[in-house]
Amino acid sequence: MPQQPVRIAPSILSADFAALGREIEAVTAAGADWIHVDVMDNHFVPNLTIGPMVVKALRKHSPRPFDVHLMVTPVDPLVPAFAEAGADVISFHPEAGPHVHRTIQLIKSLGKKAGAVLNPATPLAAIENVLGDLDLVLVMSVNPGFGGQAFIESQLAKIAALRKAIDALGKKIDLEVDGGVNAETAKQLHQGGRRRAGGRHRGIRRRVGRAMPPTSRRCADESSAPGPRGRPHRGG
Repeated sequence: MPQQPVRIAPSILSADFAALGREIEAVTAAGADWIHVDVMDNHFVPNLTIGPMVVKALRKHSPRPFDVHLMVTPVDPLVPAFAEAGADVISFHPEAGPHVHRTIQLIKSLGKKAGAVLNPATPLAAIENVLGDLDLVLVMSVNPGFGGQAFIESQLAKIAALRKAIDALGKKIDLEVDGGVNAETAKQLHQGGRRRAGGRHRGIRRRVGRAMPPTSRRCADESSAPGPRGRPHRGG
């Protein structure tokens, strides 16, 4: 399967909430590939952020795909509202509902891509039987709920194992990493994936505020450059 380039999906969590539209326009102009939207309910995670009405209002500010990460429980009742609001990808945590496969079916029935999210303590086994039904898997490299946390290096082994499992299926499933990702840890992710799982990683996400630093785009481009064997260092 052709390899896909590394993508950057800046989160609006660290944006100026009084100027979200302008913030999204700024990161879009700076080269963001996706816009990541963190939705928290102050129940599943210890924070409260935004709802579908905000997503709908922001939709006109960028043509980029909206990657909506639902940190809510129960998750199924909220999926249709975010789909209608303009989400392109809807990701959820296996712990947020009793029937993971049913939630995936719900998301896809609404014409959206379905993603599953693995917390630092959540094993790959939680999604092993539905991996082939997913469009995206998001590995949390921090505990969900707050921005600005340090990258949890123990997740590198999980990312490598997941990369191997995705490659074995031969399907186009995005692998995304959330938390503590900066220019330095992005290189570590790429190098770790290359060493442990074929040299590929995709979907590096970096929380940003007013503009996406050039180092983020440059790091992604370097990760997508051909490797020493003429093989692109890409994921997907």
